[in-house]
This record gives sequence, C-alpha cells and structure tokens, in this order.
Amino acid sequence: KCRTGPLDIVFVIDSSRSVRPFEFETMRRFMMDIIGNLDVGPNATRVGVIQYSSQVQNIFSLKTFFTRADMERAINSIIPLAQGTMTGLAIQYAMNVAFTTQEGARPLHKRIPRIAIIVTDGRPQDRVTEVATQARNAGIEIYAVGIQRADMNSLRAMASPPLEEHVFLVESFELIQQFAKQFQDKLCGVDMCVEREHGCQHSCISTPGSFYCECNPGYRLSVDGKTCSPVDACADGRHGCQHHCVSVRGSYSCRCRPGYYLSQNKRSCTMIDYCSFGNHSCQHECVSIPNGHYCRCRSGFTLQPDSKSCRATDLCNGVDHGCEFKCVSTEGSYHCVCPEGQQLQADGKTCSKCGAGHVDLVMVIDGSKSVRPQNFELVKQFVNRIVDLLEVSPHGTRVGLVQYSSRVRTEFPLNKYHSADEIKKAVMDVEYMEKGTMTGLALKHMVEHSFSELEGARPLSHNIPRIGLVFTDGRSQDDISEWARRAKESGIVMFAVGVGKAVEEELRAIASEPVEQHFSYSADFTTMTHLVENFSLNICPEEGKGETEIRSPCECEALVQFQTNTVAILQSLTEKNILWARSLAQMTARLEDLEKQIANKK
Repeated sequence: KCRTGPLDIVFVIDSSRSVRPFEFETMRRFMMDIIGNLDVGPNATRVGVIQYSSQVQNIFSLKTFFTRADMERAINSIIPLAQGTMTGLAIQYAMNVAFTTQEGARPLHKRIPRIAIIVTDGRPQDRVTEVATQARNAGIEIYAVGIQRADMNSLRAMASPPLEEHVFLVESFELIQQFAKQFQDKLCGVDMCVEREHGCQHSCISTPGSFYCECNPGYRLSVDGKTCSPVDACADGRHGCQHHCVSVRGSYSCRCRPGYYLSQNKRSCTMIDYCSFGNHSCQHECVSIPNGHYCRCRSGFTLQPDSKSCRATDLCNGVDHGCEFKCVSTEGSYHCVCPEGQQLQADGKTCSKCGAGHVDLVMVIDGSKSVRPQNFELVKQFVNRIVDLLEVSPHGTRVGLVQYSSRVRTEFPLNKYHSADEIKKAVMDVEYMEKGTMTGLALKHMVEHSFSELEGARPLSHNIPRIGLVFTDGRSQDDISEWARRAKESGIVMFAVGVGKAVEEELRAIASEPVEQHFSYSADFTTMTHLVENFSLNICPEEGKGETEIRSPCECEALVQFQTNTVAILQSLTEKNILWARSLAQMTARLEDLEKQIANKK
C-alpha cells in the first residue's frame, strides 16, 4: 500500500460514446485496483471520481467517502454518459470544483499533493492546452492515460512535466489493469522520510519523490523548512476575542476591559449592569456605562439639573423627529403630518412618493447561449436594480420573472414573493438556461400565462397597470410581431431593453408607443446600468428640468387615479347621452302625433 503520506486524487474518466460497455468495465477495475493499494482515510489519501462526455458529472467528491468499500460501490454504480468528448470542460471542472476545499481538498498551505488522473480513449472535442496549463499552475499534478485511439499530442498537452513520467499510452482496454500496477508505483514511490535523514524538528510528511516538514499545533515552520517556532495565536486576528487577546505558547485566552466581564463563550465581553444594583434613583430610566451609570428621560421629557428627575418638553423643537413635512407636538409626544394630497407612510414620518403607485411588472430575460454566464450574472444584477426602484407588497407592486432560450421557464410568478428582499434573493438563485433565442415564444408565454389572474395579475377592472420588460442580446429565432402586437392590445405597457447584438427593429416592434420612451439599448453588458435610470424615468418620471413640462413627483399614482376618474366620467357621459337620446326620440314622436292631429282637422 501507499505509505508515503496523504494525497488528494481525482479520477477524470472518459465515458463518451466511443467507450463500449465492456471497455468501461475495465476502467472501473483500473480505478478500483489503484484505490485498493492506497491508504485511504480523512487524514490519509482522499479520492474523488468524475466522469465526462459532452458534460461533466461528479460521481463522488474528495469529502464523500473515506473507505475503499464505499468508493467501490459508488464506482460500480456509474452509468456512462455516452455522448461527446469534452476533455477541456472536465479539466475546468476538476480545477474549479473538484479540487476546492469546499469539495474536500486539503488547503494548499498543507502541501498535500493534488493529483488528477485523466483516462481517455479519443481526441478531445474542445481545447485542452490552455485549461490544462491553468490547472497545473494552480498546483494540480496531471497524469494523462490514453487508451487505444487516444491522441498523443492531446495527452502531452494535458500532462505535467516531465512528460515521460506523466504520459501513458495503453494499446487496449485489456492491458489497462496490467498498467495499473506500473502506475501505482509512480504514485507511491519511496517513503522519503524513512530513506533519508530529513532533519524535521517535529514531523516529516512524505510525498511522491520528496518530503516536507510539518510542525505541531501552536508552532510555525521556520524559514529553514525544518525547525519550528511558537505561534503568536493572537497575531493572525482570528482569535475572536472582543476586547483583548493574551497569547500563551501555542494557544491564547481572552480578557475584557475594566467595567466588563468575560461571557460563557470565553470570547465576548458583557458590560457590568450597574443599574441592576438598585441604587440609581433615576425617575425614568437608568443606563449602564463602563464603570458607572447615568439617568435618561423618556421621549418628550428633559433631564433636570439633579441628573435624576425629568420634565416634559416640546419634542418637535428638542429632538430629531425625522418628519419629512411637519412635526406636531403633543404633551409628552409628537406626530408627523403631510401636505394636502399626500399620505403618511407606514414609518410615521415620510409622505407618499411616486413609488406608492401599484403596478404588475413581469420581466422577461434572455438566457440564450450568446449571453454567457458572466454576463447573465450582470443581467440578474440589472433586474435587482429595477426591483430596488419599486415598493413591493401584496397590495402594492407585484413582480414576476420569466427566462427564455429555446424554451420558456417561469422563474417565479407575480404572486410568489411579497417583498423586495425575497425577489432579489430568488433572482440571484436563477440558473442560466443557455441554448437558443425564441423571443416570440417568450412573449406568447408572458401574454397567456404571466399576466393571468392564476399567476397573480390583478383583474383589469382594478386598473392596475401591467408592465412587461423584455431583455435580449440578439436576434430572435422566431417571429415576434404577432405576440408583441397582442401584448400591447391586451393592455400591457411593453418596454424593450437590448444589449450587444440586439436588433433595433425587433426592439421597436416590442416597445409600446411612444417607442422612443419604451426601448433602450447598451453596447455591452458592463455599461447597461444607465438603462435602470431610463426605466425608472419612464415608469415614474421625476420633476422635469429646463423648458420641459413640470411633472408631479407622484405622477405614477396620479396617472392611475386619473385613468380611474376618466373612465368613470366617460361612463357617466355615456349614460347621460343615452338618456338624452331617449328623450329626443320621445319628443320627436310627440311632434309627429301633433302634426298628424292638425292635418286631420284641416
């Protein structure tokens, strides 16, 4: 067995369609033969397995199993993916995921070798040179094992130097088990701590072909790499002491400043409550401070010269009341009022703003492959900045989110979340779809589903504005004109936001009239933050400047009320016109009767 010290080993196994079932069985036995000769355990060698084809699948990570029996059961349960050969993608996964401390890899400062064993039978369908270089620079030692049809140039591009010790080509799957013994010798080598005079003061750790020294807890390895010196446990700042840290050899203890005592957790400090002694004589409240106390009066009262008794005051003149418009004092208290036409908000201090307007907002975001993962994160931040502009509540603004690529997915409907914080968290949890750009299909989904009462849209009779915001970075692969028209005909105010290769003609077709106020464009994702201000301005205009019309800061709310009043007035006028028309018809009929009577008398 391998007795040269702990290793972190990850097998990267090719399960593409070119690997036939009986050949994959020999790869299972290859892994189990090597694992069978390793000294595995949480403090010894750790093993992980991933398989890949056109995608990467984690079978088990470095922290999952610590016995050979568990590992062998997991290896025997592997179902081959049987697709393409994306070796570069697998190396990227090993570097970014499999060899992280979160997945069980030991920290780099512990100097435990990180070894990736790549087993493949074909030529990679993606680039491997650059990502393999990055992995090696990150401290991963790569062994490249090729079988039968494997491309030698690709193996050499992946492997660590020296290549003659890290590149292996096996003629057939039948020979891979014989090769496992040779490969095992490469991994294990000689126990250098036994064979050489290591000179380590505390502990010697053997690695393949070498060794290093390690110190006991509470000590630090000196620059000579062999001797150990005591560690100042307080110096690294991780002690957690609230006040003072006192270092002792290899450990520390916490102490508190005068006026405090150490809590049960031996780290935090609690101030001594001098008020609890019962001799303060304060009329209202006693406040403890380090090494003493003082008296404090309740809101609306002033402390008298004796520093103990209290008398009422005009709070509006004596405290920071925080009223946005006007403070009104009462005996021992105060309250805030707002100007005519505005309402006091729930905080009891601020007056209604345009944000109080109620809307149903559905954002439709492009999750196609051209967006790319890093830009999709910027899109999610863009969405959350829009959410920050709104006052979200069940009876206020409701927000829904739809993502589309070659298909459409409702991330959450209008009635799912009732606060901005819930929505922003849900947005950041959205997973990137990739693939195509079916904008027309997304518009159809928005019209037929997202703005339905079943998914939380308020009935049209409530006159709650319905707003759709479509975000895209390229040309649609289907027709958008019909469903863009239906959306606007159904009463949805449409905004179109384009980035990068978005087509202006399509953006204009989506946007409501006037088009110039309902579509925006940015050259790239990193400069699209100004679109948030454009969107805010068009949903809720601020006061105009210069020669433009001066608009109310509460125009959003006013427009909704104006719409309601206008509909009521039009209905009233319509009813009056009907009554007038009926009266006119009755008068005409009477005149005709009179004319007939006069004609008969003649």
